[in-house]
Amino acid sequence: MNRMIVFTVAALVAGGAVAEEMAKLELQLPAPQFAGTPKTIKTPNLEREAVVPEIMVPAGTANVAAGKPVTSSDDFPVIGELEYLTDSDKEGSDGSYIELGPELQWVQIDLGEAKTLYAIALWHYHAQARAYRDVIIQVSDDAGFAGNVQTLFNNDHDNSSGLGAGKDKEYIETYMGKLIDAKGAKGRYVRLYSNGSTGSDMNHYIEVEVFGK
Repeated sequence: MNRMIVFTVAALVAGGAVAEEMAKLELQLPAPQFAGTPKTIKTPNLEREAVVPEIMVPAGTANVAAGKPVTSSDDFPVIGELEYLTDSDKEGSDGSYIELGPELQWVQIDLGEAKTLYAIALWHYHAQARAYRDVIIQVSDDAGFAGNVQTLFNNDHDNSSGLGAGKDKEYIETYMGKLIDAKGAKGRYVRLYSNGSTGSDMNHYIEVEVFGK
């Protein structure tokens, strides 16, 4: 690991009283995995420059997804086991990632109870530069996502997933993952969609971290 979670603590003062301590969230990152010469990524909705958001979270915020149960639209991954998604292993080597079948697939984490969420970090696959399509992240209190669904990220620009067109950009996978501001959304279940990548029609996941209280 080449970075640790760093908290820069600040107190918010309102009316002369300390409201709540806040901390800047920085991820614990795995080692870079790129091998060989990166391929040129050609896709119509790609961000030109990766931007890592600065997310301030309340003191006591933790990865509430660690060790939590995972279900999926593909009950039998081609490679790996669903529990890899929340096992805290982000390295991306063999034995660290799952491969789901082609077309639109999802993975879902049950946090056990409703939580207030501040950030979600996602690693699909970072041994090779690629961009995953129709990446959609949603939160709900309903395991079937039939109601009270909040969408936190959506880069499906042409609504090919049928879940609504999104305004977010596709991005190139690296060891830095993707950090998404959850903006205090509340929910018990976190569902993440993807629909293949510029590398293949298959769907991959290494790790998902959900920071909340």
